[in-house]
Amino acid sequence: MPTQDTSPIKEKILLVLQRRGPSLPVHIAGETGLSILFASAFLSELLSEKKIKISNMRVGSSPIYFIQGQEPMLEKFSQYLKSREKDAFVFLKQKKFLKDKEQEPAIRIALRAIKDFAIAFKKEEEIFWRYFTIPEKELKSSVKKEVLSTTSKKISKQDKQISTEPELNIFDDKAEKKTKKISVKKKEARKRKNDKFFNKIKEFLSKKSIEILDIESFSKNDLILKIKIKEEEKLLVAYNKKRINENDIIKANKKALELNLSYIILSLGKPLKKLNSLIEAINNLSDIEKIE
Repeated sequence: MPTQDTSPIKEKILLVLQRRGPSLPVHIAGETGLSILFASAFLSELLSEKKIKISNMRVGSSPIYFIQGQEPMLEKFSQYLKSREKDAFVFLKQKKFLKDKEQEPAIRIALRAIKDFAIAFKKEEEIFWRYFTIPEKELKSSVKKEVLSTTSKKISKQDKQISTEPELNIFDDKAEKKTKKISVKKKEARKRKNDKFFNKIKEFLSKKSIEILDIESFSKNDLILKIKIKEEEKLLVAYNKKRINENDIIKANKKALELNLSYIILSLGKPLKKLNSLIEAINNLSDIEKIE
């Protein structure tokens, strides 16, 4: 039995991609009259033949297919990014370049997840991220502009100080500067402490080959992550303290119920013996009834 020539169908798919840009299998199916299953199969063949490309991001469970050169058009799908990833996308697009170590842990993870839009590169042994449509060579001019802007502001401030009569509240100014300095130091110390906690959790998960899917929330007290263990999605609630109590478990359970996930709790120390006894007792409990 002769095999059917599928070239016309593939050509039709390529024409659709050329006309409408990056597309999902459902779009290709609608334009060609194929079922989504067959559209996906032909797209996979075109991908293996290196005639089209595929995105890292997913819309639902489906990737986006496009022709080389259409990468900038992927921006229109950024609305489907998860909340943290969307924050990182908007921030990187605005700044054009970001130094990795200067970012908050949540942004650093999100940048690594949005591979279609965030391109990593090294500069003097430092990791930087550039927005995918911005050439790497623009980093130098971006830094020069920042330096010129800072210098201009300093000169302007100096001119203003020269042309203005000295104020009498010099002691208040000194006190205010000292207060601001202390506040900045406290903020930096708190950030370092948060980063240390986040990195400890990340290292723990990495050793156990547990994948981080998304960051639900992150504060100085706790870190809530969506994770994947053996293809199963779970909620991880990590508490930044040595002792957890009943309220901590209730809080974790409430969040897990909201997301319809089973959950795991981590802390910096072992739970109290009475808490272990309570958990064991609840596991063995079948029912609680009221005597009428």
